[in-house]
Amino acid sequence: MTEEFAVEMKNITKTFGDIKANDLVNLTVKKGEIHAIVGENGAGKSTLMNILYGMYHPDNGKILINGKEAAINSPADAIKLGIGMVHQHFMLVSTLSVLENIILGDETVKNGMLNLNVSREKIKSILNSFNISIDLNASAGELSVGTQQKIEILKLLYRNAQILILDEPTAVLTPRETAELFKTMTELKNSGRTIILITHKLNEVLSVSDSVTVLRKGKVTGNLKTSETDIKVIARLIVGGELQEESQNNITPGNDTVLEINDLHVKNSRGNETVKGISLNISRGEILGIAGVEGNGQTELVEAVCGMLKPESGEIKINGKLPSHTVTAHIPANRHLHGMVKEYTLSENVLLGRESEEKFSGKFFLNYNSLKDFTNELIAEYDIRPGDSSAVIGGLSGGNQQKLVAAREITKDSPLLIVSHPTRGLDIRAAEFVHNALLNECKNGRAVFLVSSDINELLKLSTRIAVMFNGRLNAVLNSNETSENEIGEYMLGLHINKIDKA
Repeated sequence: MTEEFAVEMKNITKTFGDIKANDLVNLTVKKGEIHAIVGENGAGKSTLMNILYGMYHPDNGKILINGKEAAINSPADAIKLGIGMVHQHFMLVSTLSVLENIILGDETVKNGMLNLNVSREKIKSILNSFNISIDLNASAGELSVGTQQKIEILKLLYRNAQILILDEPTAVLTPRETAELFKTMTELKNSGRTIILITHKLNEVLSVSDSVTVLRKGKVTGNLKTSETDIKVIARLIVGGELQEESQNNITPGNDTVLEINDLHVKNSRGNETVKGISLNISRGEILGIAGVEGNGQTELVEAVCGMLKPESGEIKINGKLPSHTVTAHIPANRHLHGMVKEYTLSENVLLGRESEEKFSGKFFLNYNSLKDFTNELIAEYDIRPGDSSAVIGGLSGGNQQKLVAAREITKDSPLLIVSHPTRGLDIRAAEFVHNALLNECKNGRAVFLVSSDINELLKLSTRIAVMFNGRLNAVLNSNETSENEIGEYMLGLHINKIDKA
């Protein structure tokens, strides 16, 4: 008996200039399954899915949907075929309501008038079918990232999508939001829908998918049943070998305090106090991790330490000096907003914040030869693709953009390295490289202030983990003496533990 496939992509080839993003790729996805696609940054995952969704047109190959050859020349063609895609960066209009975002572009009109009642009833039926709870009247921009993602999925269901492509859907979700998403995905699968999941998180692949396709450098290196494989096998297929991991167990913090924060109070841009009397310190050779559900003050805490926000009261010192009087290295949470200029080249982005360094600053002019050489060193060391220092960074994949920003900041001469979500959007090899770089910096005596929504990342890297809840420190835990569950309970305020100083 021939198995029924929702999607068959045969010998798909796609080139961009000299780069072959997809090289004779074959992908088959069964109806009613969750199919994961994994691979390094630049392996061709997003390109392949953008071809399926009609955003790119392949140079060669053909696509079959439900056994019939299909010409997909635009997203409109894909939607007509029942294909929908949730992109890594959401496509919502923040000022519109949830209902308005869902129906945008597919409005129900009666006698020339917009009929919201019909749309509302249709959406309520979808919500009931998949046990999704959401306020249709709320403004999309005021909702959590996890809820915004639900809106994106509802947009696809409203258009009766039967094949859903999810691109890095858990990149910015909390553990609880991730669990809710997986529950929704399972219910969608049980309803007969097919889900294609692009992700870098291999533990998620094992927990939620039925099968896996692995890409490396534009080629398929493996097609696996999830139940018959494990993380090590998938990782080897992704990177073509074994990964070398460092460990924070080899780190012994020094006695010298690098970062000292005393009774810090900070307000956000809307005037709300989000950091409420926090005191903590970080020593030389220590990684202090900060955990917390998004919106509990972590962002404002980091921005205050970096000098991006002025505290209402309290004190911050780096090596005994105010932050504005010392060099601070900072890998920001939002690379597009605070970490790069997308119209600049890789070399120009490497120069940001480092213009006065002796190796780049000549007597009268910038030393562009030195800058180019240094950029090429970072490109080689961090495997940034494409390896062209004159390429515009806006044309790189998100993961390669993140690697360049991380490389620039890690190589700064600063006693303190402030890191927010350093491996968000990175593949397994790149994430391990960044992890090892942070651990090596720590071993060399640098202090690292790490904020991450990935609890496993915090446990792996941090010496201590401080948990924020409602703008305050709720717990400070030794990473070797705690667990993901315990940290999660403190993040949600299920346990309250008065902390005076971390």
